[in-house]
Amino acid sequence: MLILRNIALATVAPLVLAVAGLAHPHGLARSTAADWTQLHIALLPVFPLLTAGLLIPLWHRPRPCLAGFATVVAWVCSFGYAAFYTGLDAVAGIAAGTAVENVGATVSLGPVKRPLYATGELLGHVGVYALIGAIAATAGALFPKHGVRILPGTVVLLGAGWSFVDSHIFWPRGVWTMLGFALGFALLTLGTTVKRVPSMRMA
Repeated sequence: MLILRNIALATVAPLVLAVAGLAHPHGLARSTAADWTQLHIALLPVFPLLTAGLLIPLWHRPRPCLAGFATVVAWVCSFGYAAFYTGLDAVAGIAAGTAVENVGATVSLGPVKRPLYATGELLGHVGVYALIGAIAATAGALFPKHGVRILPGTVVLLGAGWSFVDSHIFWPRGVWTMLGFALGFALLTLGTTVKRVPSMRMA
Protein backbone atom coordinates (compact mmCIF):
# COMPACT_ATOMS: atom_id res chain seq x y z
CA MET A 1 0.00 0.00 0.00
CA LEU A 2 1.10 3.56 -0.72
CA ILE A 3 0.64 4.67 2.90
CA LEU A 4 2.80 1.85 4.30
CA ARG A 5 5.48 2.43 1.66
CA ASN A 6 5.66 6.14 2.43
CA ILE A 7 5.76 5.56 6.19
CA ALA A 8 8.56 3.02 5.74
CA LEU A 9 10.58 5.44 3.61
CA ALA A 10 9.98 8.30 6.03
CA THR A 11 10.97 6.37 9.15
CA VAL A 12 13.86 4.17 8.03
CA ALA A 13 16.60 6.76 8.68
CA PRO A 14 15.61 7.66 12.28
CA LEU A 15 15.10 3.97 13.10
CA VAL A 16 18.58 3.12 11.79
CA LEU A 17 20.02 6.02 13.79
CA ALA A 18 18.20 4.84 16.92
CA VAL A 19 19.74 1.39 16.58
CA ALA A 20 23.15 2.96 15.93
CA GLY A 21 22.73 5.05 19.07
CA LEU A 22 22.60 1.88 21.15
CA ALA A 23 26.09 0.99 19.88
CA HIS A 24 27.50 4.53 19.98
CA PRO A 25 30.42 4.85 22.45
CA HIS A 26 29.52 7.13 25.35
CA GLY A 27 32.87 8.86 25.17
CA LEU A 28 35.89 9.20 22.91
CA ALA A 29 39.03 7.63 24.35
CA ARG A 30 41.92 5.67 22.91
CA SER A 31 40.05 2.44 23.61
CA THR A 32 36.90 3.59 21.76
CA ALA A 33 38.47 5.68 18.99
CA ALA A 34 38.33 3.00 16.27
CA ASP A 35 34.67 2.21 16.94
CA TRP A 36 33.88 5.94 17.15
CA THR A 37 35.44 6.61 13.76
CA GLN A 38 33.97 3.59 11.99
CA LEU A 39 30.46 4.26 13.27
CA HIS A 40 30.51 7.88 12.07
CA ILE A 41 31.83 6.80 8.67
CA ALA A 42 28.99 4.28 8.39
CA LEU A 43 26.41 6.90 9.40
CA LEU A 44 27.74 9.63 7.10
CA PRO A 45 25.08 8.96 4.41
CA VAL A 46 22.31 8.23 6.95
CA PHE A 47 22.05 11.52 8.87
CA PRO A 48 21.08 13.59 5.79
CA LEU A 49 18.29 11.10 5.02
CA LEU A 50 16.49 12.21 8.18
CA THR A 51 14.89 14.91 6.03
CA ALA A 52 13.18 12.29 3.85
CA GLY A 53 10.41 12.26 6.43
CA LEU A 54 9.66 15.87 5.46
CA LEU A 55 10.31 15.70 1.74
CA ILE A 56 8.01 12.72 1.14
CA PRO A 57 4.86 14.56 2.33
CA LEU A 58 5.93 17.63 0.34
CA TRP A 59 6.54 15.76 -2.91
CA HIS A 60 4.18 16.73 -5.77
CA ARG A 61 1.84 18.63 -3.47
CA PRO A 62 -0.32 21.45 -4.90
CA ARG A 63 1.49 24.71 -4.24
CA PRO A 64 -0.65 27.84 -3.89
CA CYS A 65 1.39 30.99 -3.34
CA LEU A 66 1.93 30.90 0.44
CA ALA A 67 2.25 27.12 0.62
CA GLY A 68 4.70 27.23 -2.28
CA PHE A 69 6.93 29.70 -0.43
CA ALA A 70 6.82 27.50 2.68
CA THR A 71 7.74 24.48 0.55
CA VAL A 72 10.82 26.28 -0.79
CA VAL A 73 11.82 27.26 2.76
CA ALA A 74 11.40 23.64 3.88
CA TRP A 75 13.62 22.37 1.06
CA VAL A 76 16.30 25.01 1.69
CA CYS A 77 16.33 24.32 5.44
CA SER A 78 16.46 20.58 4.78
CA PHE A 79 19.52 21.13 2.62
CA GLY A 80 21.04 23.30 5.36
CA TYR A 81 20.54 20.55 7.91
CA ALA A 82 22.05 17.90 5.62
CA ALA A 83 25.11 20.05 4.89
CA PHE A 84 25.89 21.30 8.39
CA TYR A 85 25.06 18.14 10.33
CA THR A 86 27.27 16.19 7.94
CA GLY A 87 29.97 18.66 9.01
CA LEU A 88 29.43 17.66 12.65
CA ASP A 89 29.66 13.99 11.71
CA ALA A 90 32.89 14.59 9.79
CA VAL A 91 34.64 16.84 12.30
CA ALA A 92 33.57 15.66 15.77
CA GLY A 93 33.06 12.10 14.57
CA ILE A 94 35.48 10.97 11.90
CA ALA A 95 38.24 13.56 12.39
CA ALA A 96 38.20 13.47 16.20
CA GLY A 97 38.14 9.67 16.27
CA THR A 98 40.99 9.41 13.79
CA ALA A 99 43.08 11.96 15.68
CA VAL A 100 42.62 10.23 19.04
CA GLU A 101 43.32 6.82 17.52
CA ASN A 102 46.65 7.98 16.08
CA VAL A 103 47.93 10.41 18.71
CA GLY A 104 50.91 9.36 20.81
CA ALA A 105 50.25 7.52 24.07
CA THR A 106 51.89 10.28 26.10
CA VAL A 107 49.89 13.10 24.55
CA SER A 108 46.93 14.52 26.49
CA LEU A 109 43.69 13.99 24.58
CA GLY A 110 41.97 17.17 25.78
CA PRO A 111 43.80 19.60 23.46
CA VAL A 112 43.28 17.15 20.58
CA LYS A 113 39.53 16.71 21.05
CA ARG A 114 38.34 20.10 22.29
CA PRO A 115 38.88 22.17 19.11
CA LEU A 116 37.25 19.47 16.97
CA TYR A 117 34.32 19.15 19.37
CA ALA A 118 33.84 22.92 19.44
CA THR A 119 33.76 23.19 15.66
CA GLY A 120 31.57 20.12 15.31
CA GLU A 121 29.12 21.36 17.94
CA LEU A 122 28.74 24.70 16.13
CA LEU A 123 28.08 22.95 12.82
CA GLY A 124 25.65 20.56 14.47
CA HIS A 125 23.66 23.34 16.12
CA VAL A 126 23.30 25.18 12.82
CA GLY A 127 22.16 21.94 11.19
CA VAL A 128 19.59 21.06 13.84
CA TYR A 129 18.12 24.57 13.94
CA ALA A 130 17.81 24.36 10.16
CA LEU A 131 15.97 21.05 10.61
CA ILE A 132 13.58 22.64 13.11
CA GLY A 133 12.98 25.41 10.58
CA ALA A 134 12.30 22.77 7.92
CA ILE A 135 9.73 21.10 10.18
CA ALA A 136 7.92 24.37 10.82
CA ALA A 137 7.99 25.31 7.13
CA THR A 138 6.71 21.87 6.14
CA ALA A 139 3.77 22.33 8.49
CA GLY A 140 3.08 25.71 6.90
CA ALA A 141 3.17 24.19 3.42
CA LEU A 142 0.90 21.26 4.27
CA PHE A 143 -1.65 22.96 6.51
CA PRO A 144 -3.71 24.70 3.77
CA LYS A 145 -4.58 21.33 2.22
CA HIS A 146 -4.51 18.92 5.16
CA GLY A 147 -5.47 21.13 8.10
CA VAL A 148 -5.23 19.86 11.66
CA ARG A 149 -4.34 16.34 10.50
CA ILE A 150 -0.68 17.42 10.23
CA LEU A 151 -0.55 18.89 13.74
CA PRO A 152 0.14 15.71 15.79
CA GLY A 153 3.15 14.82 13.65
CA THR A 154 4.38 18.42 13.65
CA VAL A 155 4.23 18.70 17.44
CA VAL A 156 6.12 15.42 17.93
CA LEU A 157 8.74 16.45 15.35
CA LEU A 158 9.31 19.87 16.93
CA GLY A 159 9.83 18.19 20.31
CA ALA A 160 12.26 15.71 18.81
CA GLY A 161 14.06 18.52 16.99
CA TRP A 162 14.51 20.49 20.19
CA SER A 163 15.90 17.40 21.94
CA PHE A 164 18.22 16.76 18.99
CA VAL A 165 20.01 20.07 19.59
CA ASP A 166 22.19 18.51 22.29
CA SER A 167 21.33 14.80 22.35
CA HIS A 168 22.90 13.61 19.06
CA ILE A 169 22.10 9.85 19.07
CA PHE A 170 23.66 9.02 22.44
CA TRP A 171 21.76 6.60 24.65
CA PRO A 172 19.35 7.17 26.27
CA ARG A 173 17.95 10.55 25.16
CA GLY A 174 19.43 10.50 21.68
CA VAL A 175 17.90 7.11 20.95
CA TRP A 176 14.49 8.29 22.22
CA THR A 177 14.90 11.42 20.10
CA MET A 178 15.36 9.31 16.97
CA LEU A 179 12.32 7.21 17.88
CA GLY A 180 10.44 10.49 18.32
CA PHE A 181 11.43 11.51 14.79
CA ALA A 182 10.23 8.15 13.49
CA LEU A 183 6.87 8.56 15.23
CA GLY A 184 6.52 12.17 14.06
CA PHE A 185 7.33 11.32 10.45
CA ALA A 186 4.86 8.43 10.52
CA LEU A 187 2.10 10.67 11.89
CA LEU A 188 2.89 13.43 9.38
CA THR A 189 2.90 11.00 6.47
CA LEU A 190 -0.35 9.45 7.66
CA GLY A 191 -1.95 12.87 8.02
CA THR A 192 -1.08 13.81 4.45
CA THR A 193 -2.00 10.48 2.85
CA VAL A 194 -5.32 9.54 4.39
CA LYS A 195 -8.13 11.24 2.51
CA ARG A 196 -10.61 13.45 4.28
CA VAL A 197 -13.97 11.71 4.80
CA PRO A 198 -16.77 13.79 3.21
CA SER A 199 -19.24 15.13 5.73
CA MET A 200 -22.84 13.89 5.55
CA ARG A 201 -25.39 16.55 4.78
CA MET A 202 -28.86 16.38 6.21
CA ALA A 203 -31.68 16.61 3.64
